[in-house]
This record gives sequence, structure tokens and C-alpha cells, in this order.
Amino acid sequence: MASLSASNHVARVLSVANHVADVDASSRIANSWRRCLISHKLDPARQGPPQTLTEAEIRHVAEPMEETIRLATPELDDLARVLRDAGYCVNLADANATMLFSRLPGEADAKMFLDWKIYTGSNFAETFEGTNGLGTALAEQKPILVHRDEHFRAQWHMFSCAVAPLFDQAGRLAGAINITSCREDLERTAHQLALAVTMEATRRMEGAIFRGHFRNAWIATVPGDGGSGLIAYDDDRRIVGACRSARALLGLTDGLIASGIDLSRYIKFDHHAARGADEMVELRRADDSPLGRGHVAPPLRAKSHVPRRDAPADRFDALHRLAGRDPDLVKSVKRLRSIGDHNLPVLLHGETGVGKDVFARAIHAASNRARNNYVALNCAAMPESLIDAELFGYEAGAFTGARREGSKGLIVQADGGTLFLDEIGDMPIALQTRLLRVLENREVWPLGALKPVAVDIRLISATHRDLGRMAEEGAFRADLYFRLRGMEVHLPALRERADRADIFRQIAREEAPNCRLSDEAWALLIAYSYPGNMRQLRHVLRLAGCTAENGVITDADLDLPPFGGRAEPDLAAAERATIVEALRKHGGRVTEAARALKLSRATLYRKIKQLKISV
Repeated sequence: MASLSASNHVARVLSVANHVADVDASSRIANSWRRCLISHKLDPARQGPPQTLTEAEIRHVAEPMEETIRLATPELDDLARVLRDAGYCVNLADANATMLFSRLPGEADAKMFLDWKIYTGSNFAETFEGTNGLGTALAEQKPILVHRDEHFRAQWHMFSCAVAPLFDQAGRLAGAINITSCREDLERTAHQLALAVTMEATRRMEGAIFRGHFRNAWIATVPGDGGSGLIAYDDDRRIVGACRSARALLGLTDGLIASGIDLSRYIKFDHHAARGADEMVELRRADDSPLGRGHVAPPLRAKSHVPRRDAPADRFDALHRLAGRDPDLVKSVKRLRSIGDHNLPVLLHGETGVGKDVFARAIHAASNRARNNYVALNCAAMPESLIDAELFGYEAGAFTGARREGSKGLIVQADGGTLFLDEIGDMPIALQTRLLRVLENREVWPLGALKPVAVDIRLISATHRDLGRMAEEGAFRADLYFRLRGMEVHLPALRERADRADIFRQIAREEAPNCRLSDEAWALLIAYSYPGNMRQLRHVLRLAGCTAENGVITDADLDLPPFGGRAEPDLAAAERATIVEALRKHGGRVTEAARALKLSRATLYRKIKQLKISV
């Protein structure tokens, strides 16, 4: 059956080349198939894995991309978390289609990618592998979706790829972001949505790369039909850089930028309104016609001139931002500040999606270990057979399939820094015993080693389970539980946050910066219970920002499915958010807020007390 299917595919490819196929002869897939047959001389029936580089070759190829990979990694990790449950592998490749960064999905799906050598070091250039998402997107420098039998080679028909090209700070092709799924149950429409999410993530990566390169320049964000553009300029308002979309929008070239052309030749705005901090400003074209609202950010050196608080407070800024105005979280951050740099283990407890990893990173950044490694392991995502080797490392030849040079292990990699164990409640009992020994003796025995390795780590653990009850029932080691619980921090679910309206506004600015929410969309956001918490909210607003028309997110753009068979709104949370918003609009003046809400002042005071609102 497989050979018959391959034979049919070959016949279809040849019919496309001869312009007799039952497909759109001018489609991008058809054109790519013709290139593969005529220009690249490829055989659609050829079997075999892709070309794969050795570790030494990967290091050599990746060296020029190190800064790009570093700046893009946070977005790549976030994209992998978004798409992991749909079986997607996430890759960053260079302009030659060699994968230099990979994040595999869960265990069952990951095996498929490993078996077919779709991982770091593999090359998927169209000239070698024929039509495929990565190679064809790079060949055409355009986003593309290649679904199953649209691949040129018959052997790739179980995969669907969605790819967006990645451009550097000068608008040059730097590589591409590729997502690939082997799930047969995912329809093409689902892959199209995944492509939209990938394109949006790629735009954010390009913004991070641009800002990282021009960190000492002023940066203006200019609105345009094809998305916003970024322009970097110096204190004399001479343009020093422009991204690809800004170059297309304003007609900028390398020669004009190199000549130090004045910014006012293209856009004008009140520059004095944006001298101290990030600002939104009204932009005009050189002929004084309105261009729209843009954003102006000062250089990092300019930001450093702003008066700062004492050093210990600065370290905790990220934690304070995460706590927002939620009283319980504010209290937890205050306790974290009080323990300072004491090597006290922290246990984070909260539902999935509340941001435990983000909170753990902020704790690491606030410590005296911030300059050293932050190493994370998801105990639930790692196969039980691999956790031992991943955590404790192994010597060369310790077991069949081990790397020739051995492996340090995550605990040794975190020496001097922080080790974050996510979903610690899913760690097997046998490994709990080994971890307890590490915490007691501060040394690691790698597999096959003849002597231990001394380590100095701070441990942060996280779980959505009740570890105390598990310890009582014998499902988790009680002695390890008390070792982990130096300080426990409960991260509330989004529906429980006292400052959820603030969170919605902030995340909407981050995920859909060029859009505004309609009143109906805002009401729907407030009323929903968010079983997926912060992660779900970010995904919902990111997708809404991609699908919104004319920059307005409506209730139809919000993908808020029923959960547990019900779509019951959280009315108390909605009422609380409405009151908080009214008080915010009226500067905390209860009388005016009551009048706007059409409530008596006594009723409003009663509700403020019931809903624990701080005025």
C-alpha cells in the first residue's frame, strides 16, 4: 500500500511538471515541484534521511548565529510551549535551511522526529529535500504551509510544516522559524492557525533582534499596512538602521542609511515628548499628513540615567511586576525579598499555565546567582528512562547510546546558579531518593562515574499537585517534600487574581500591540474563567491580534471554548473587574464611581468590602 501511494505521488508530481495535473498550475506548491524536477533534478520517490551535520560542524555553522539564537530563544521556547500539545516540533534554521535550534514535543511525538532525523543539525534545503516548509519558505523568502502530500518527497507525507522566514536588523534573510507536526488528526485549518501564530512570534523575534542590535539608539515604531516597522536613530536624529518592513514602507536603502540621512525626511513627531521613557506619539509624514500613532523608546544608556532606587530593590523589579496588585502575591514577594540571597529552596504551587517558570526565572534574576546558569527540567515531559541521565549526567560509555564524551547533567550545569524542577510531583520515587541525596550531600554521582562531583545550586521546584497530601499517602517522599519546601509560594489562578483587569490590559498590549479591544470583547474576556490561566490568555490575545480586522478585536476574534462541557461566566470576577475599572477611571473617588455604575454609594461600599477591593 505504501509503495502504491508513493507511486501515485510520483505520477502526480510528474503531471504537475507537464501542466496536466488537477491542481492550480500557478500555485506555489506546483511551482516548487517544477523547480525540484527541472532545476534541482530531484527524484520524488527517493528514500533516506536528510543530510545531518556532526556536532563540530553544527558549532561552526551556529557561531555566526549565536546572538540571533540568544535573542530569539525566549520566543522560541514560548512558541514550543504553545504548540507542544498539538505535537509540533519547533526549529530555528539558518538561511541555508540547517536546523540550529530545536524543541521537540512530548515523548510519543518526539520519537517520530528523532527516528526521521528532524532535529538540530539536519538540513532541509529545497535543493536537497525538495518541496518542504523550511526549504521552500527560504527559497521564496515568504511564509508557507506545506501540508502532508504537498511535500515533494513521498516519504515526508506524514508531516505538515508551517514556516516563516526570519529577517535580521538590516532586512537580510537570517533564517526561518519552522514548526512541524506528525499528527494525522490535525486539519489544514488548524495548521493555518498555527502558521499565523508562528508568523506573529517571528515578528516579535525580529523586533527583539533589531532592539538588541540597536540597543544604544533611539527606536521608533512606525505603523504600516503590512505591520509596524522599526527605525533606529541617534541623538542627532540621523537614521542608523531600519528593519525590512520600515525600509519597504519608507523607501529606505542601505546607501541612504549609511549616509546618515535625517529622520525628519520621512517622519516627524514631537521628540521632546519622548525623551525620558517609552512613549506613544502622533507621527506625521514629511509633508505633515498624519501617519498614525507610533511608539518611541529611548536607548538603554538613556534609560540608565533615570534615577534608580537602591540596588536590592532593582533586583526584585521583575517579581514586583509579576505580583502586580494582588495582595497575596505582593505579600509573597515581600517574603522573598526578606530571605534575600539565603540559599533557601522555594516551592511554587499553582495550576497549569499560571507562569511558574516565569516566576522562577524572576527569583533567579533577583538573587546573587543571576550571573550564573538557570537550568530548567520539566519532570512530567521527560520520559522516566531519561530523567536520571538528564539530571545526574553520565560518563562516556556508561550505557548503550550514550554520547562518546559523556554528559554533565543538568544539576552540574546549574552549579553556582539555579536548578528549576517543574512538575516535581511527577518525579519517580527512585529518582526522588537520588535527588534527596544530592540536596543533603551537595554532590552528584554521574552514571558510570568513579567519584562524585561537588555542586552548589539553589533549587526551585514547582507543581500543580498537593505534595503534602501525596507525602501523607506515600506517593511522594515526605523527607524530600520538606527539603523542597523551604518557602512555599502559591501562584493564584488567573480567575482568582485581584488585579485581573490590569493583567488583561498589560497582556493585550504585549500580544496585540496594534489592536484595541471592543467593549463586547472586553466583557467576554472578563467573564471567562480561563482554565489554562496566563498561558491561555496570551494565546487567545495573540491569535486575536492576528485575526482582528482594522485593528479592532471583537468578541468573534476571541477563541474561548467551553471547558468541562460548560461555558459558565465567572460573574463575581466580572463584577469585581467592572468596579475596579470604574474606580480606576475616577481616580478612586467612590461617589463618582457609584454614579457611573448607577449604584448607591452605600451599595458600592458594601460590594467593595465583599469583593476585597482596595480603594
